Amino acid sequence: MIREIENRRSIRKYRSDEIDRKLIEEIIYSATLAPSAKNRQPWKFIVYQGEAKDKLVEVMRHGINSEKITHELMPEWAFAIPYAENTVRIMQEAPCLIAVLNTNQYTPFASIEREKRIVEICDSLSIGAAVENMILTATGYGLGTLWIANTCFAYNELIEFIGTDNQLTGIVAVGAANEAPPKRPRKALRDVVEYR
Repeated sequence: MIREIENRRSIRKYRSDEIDRKLIEEIIYSATLAPSAKNRQPWKFIVYQGEAKDKLVEVMRHGINSEKITHELMPEWAFAIPYAENTVRIMQEAPCLIAVLNTNQYTPFASIEREKRIVEICDSLSIGAAVENMILTATGYGLGTLWIANTCFAYNELIEFIGTDNQLTGIVAVGAANEAPPKRPRKALRDVVEYR
């Protein structure tokens, strides 16, 4: 497993090769094996390929264009809209997109009480573990992935298109990599670990 962790890269260029459904199910199955707070398993995965994927990408593009004008959802992050627009290109290129929902939570743009915020954090950590399982499994099969969080710029449009009030945590792009990025620098253990 350490090899998959070391070899994993965030892939932003994909070949058009379709991903076999059995392989997609294996990747998602690995996600369902992740630990979750109180064993709530707060995840749902919606797979988009072909025309359905193209429609999802178009909704993302439209939502970003709206946010570019209104700055309604992410006013302090307007500087990041060009990155989100590049994400649309990546999503269009990837042959498979997997929307990841938190089935216990709702929009992240509404305020909630402290106790519910703690539950939301725990559910988000659980989903993070599930997504990491997906990414590492895909890496083990020689596939590239990108964990996409820029969905926040088109959040309302995407939720409406998906047809859910569950919280959209993000989207994972999966496909055969058409690039081989170098390993990104990491902080030294001495800088991130403290023994007491």
